[in-house]
Amino acid sequence: MKFIIVGRNIEVTDGLKSAVEEKIGKLEKYFTPDTEVRVTLSVEKDRQKIEVTIPVKGNIIRSEQVSNDMYVSIDLVEEIIERQLKKYKTKLVDKQQSAASFSKMFAENDYMEDEEIKIVRTKRFDIKPMYPEDACVQMELLGHNFFVFNNAETGQVNVVYKRKGDTYGLIEPEY
Repeated sequence: MKFIIVGRNIEVTDGLKSAVEEKIGKLEKYFTPDTEVRVTLSVEKDRQKIEVTIPVKGNIIRSEQVSNDMYVSIDLVEEIIERQLKKYKTKLVDKQQSAASFSKMFAENDYMEDEEIKIVRTKRFDIKPMYPEDACVQMELLGHNFFVFNNAETGQVNVVYKRKGDTYGLIEPEY
């Protein structure tokens, strides 16, 4: 695994770097050797946050954890990613979406899924053309944390969503 470790409002010391490489390195058995792991360590007041992003073909494996101790955050994020990998292994690998990014041993091993994904409700509605800002207003009026709409500027289906800190995000298709 290839690590890219950056710090925001924190100096990435040798101790932090080795702790990240040791803990996240435990996940090496799941990936091919050339898999890139992006790690961002940040500090805001008493919040010690780690964000780990592992891009694999067609998917992104991501987790972020916050605590009052960076080493605790590092431990937590490794456990979460490992749980995610075991839970979604059959969905990712059996569909051949990203099997090339995972190690052969992981792909061939069977893991029990904690819970099966069940769709319990389907909604249908008109997707009206509107601007992203209008979609944010509509989302707020509905009390939802995301809203699907047809972007009046591009003619494509987009999604706006509520982010932490009362900000908004826009998801657009990549063509």
